Amino acid sequence: MIRRSPNCRQGMMGGMSAEGEELAGWARMLADGTRATVCLALLDGRAWTATELAKLAKVSRPTISEHLNLLVGGGLLTEVRQGRHRYVKLAGPDTAELLEGLAALAPRRAEVANSLSAVSKRDAFARARTCYDHLAGKLGVALADAMTERGLIDWSDGIALTPEGQAWLENLGVKVDARRGRPALRSCLDVTERRPHLAGAVGAALCSHALQQGWVSHIPGGRALKVNGAVQAFGLSSGV
Repeated sequence: MIRRSPNCRQGMMGGMSAEGEELAGWARMLADGTRATVCLALLDGRAWTATELAKLAKVSRPTISEHLNLLVGGGLLTEVRQGRHRYVKLAGPDTAELLEGLAALAPRRAEVANSLSAVSKRDAFARARTCYDHLAGKLGVALADAMTERGLIDWSDGIALTPEGQAWLENLGVKVDARRGRPALRSCLDVTERRPHLAGAVGAALCSHALQQGWVSHIPGGRALKVNGAVQAFGLSSGV
């Protein structure tokens, strides 16, 4: 017979811990198809209006307002007001990386593209896109692989930029915005490739630089990017 200690019995009967309550609260916010759709759409890094999100989620304006109030109150979204207009966006890069990671781990159903337009849209999304403010898809993963092969990043103890990587960024003219509280480099599990791409301040700087140089450009209507230079534009050998 196994005897549990009084502390163990108290833990089992006393309900969830404070951390457990918080985690369960976040899970409840995402355990709704409309709210999850909103959060995934906001991975493009833009601020959206309630009207735009209601149209995307195919719900009424009052319904989307209820969902947005819950997400803002729970800390997943933040509100931006400009005059009479109200916009919402993701609370920050940590939230974006959490959502992308959860989406990558979720079971994926095979999507049937029933038109040439749908096939092109699906392929473009998989090839290159933004994940909040960094590069994702095949392009983002290829960039991470190429930097690893060149010894620009080190994965031996988490992920870190090497001295060679720092020099490479400087030579490329990439300016890293080392905002307080944001890690320099993080890995983010890619939702289509199921392998890591680069996030953090370095990942954001590389994406911004690629857009400024015209190596990638936004495709209207979503997060997909048109690739004009692939990874070779960064001076690296691998590509897509």
